[in-house]
Amino acid sequence: MDRILRGIMRYRVLDRATMVKQFQQVRDNPVPKAIFYTCMDSRMIPTRFTETSVGDMFVVRNAGNLIPHSQHFVDEMTSCEPAGLELSCIINDIKHVIVCGHSDCKAMNLLYKLKSEKESSQEQRRISPLKSWLCTHGKSSLKKFLDVKENLDKPILFSAETPQRKFVAYIDPENKFCIEDKLSQVNTLQQLQNIASYGMLKKRLEKHDLHIHALWFDIYTGDIYYFSRRAKRFLIIDESSYEIILGEIRRYYS
Repeated sequence: MDRILRGIMRYRVLDRATMVKQFQQVRDNPVPKAIFYTCMDSRMIPTRFTETSVGDMFVVRNAGNLIPHSQHFVDEMTSCEPAGLELSCIINDIKHVIVCGHSDCKAMNLLYKLKSEKESSQEQRRISPLKSWLCTHGKSSLKKFLDVKENLDKPILFSAETPQRKFVAYIDPENKFCIEDKLSQVNTLQQLQNIASYGMLKKRLEKHDLHIHALWFDIYTGDIYYFSRRAKRFLIIDESSYEIILGEIRRYYS
């Protein structure tokens, strides 16, 4: 708390006036362009590594950047993740939903351990809210990953905006990342399928009026990857790939 209070005092001196001007500019007509789902990991600061500012996007964070599949909700049972989809995509009419996973994700490290029946037992889930959350909403990612774990040189099939629109992904073809990071990339792509499960988004997705994207952040190098459906893999975003990735987005997701 000492550090937080000191930070607030520095903000008052250095940044407050600028931020108040930005708040005033968007107060009456905020026009966010995207909703950004990412992990609650303290090392993930999405507004910094995307250089976005006040009013640019909604941000939703949780353990493992999971968006629960719509099949988990009946009647009025829900969570903040689909509520965020409604607020951004229906009420505010944004056009881009972004899911961003990352390396060394503690939630994904634990999810990989939950392949053990002992670790994922009902008794464990009752005493650990985190294990319960991951078992409920991350098991589809884990199953998809374990099904191909011994053959990761082969493509994995995912559903996209509609059940008929599918894409394939080669996960870490250069074999640079550890097994849990590979799971993290699969999990990030699985969330695109989960997002598309919500009926409230169906018409916009079918009309190509709403687009879903996957990013992945390597915490130890600072590199950010974009999943290219054309390349069928996560591509590092840098000086050599920027125009290629931008061209794909403008052609298919504008």
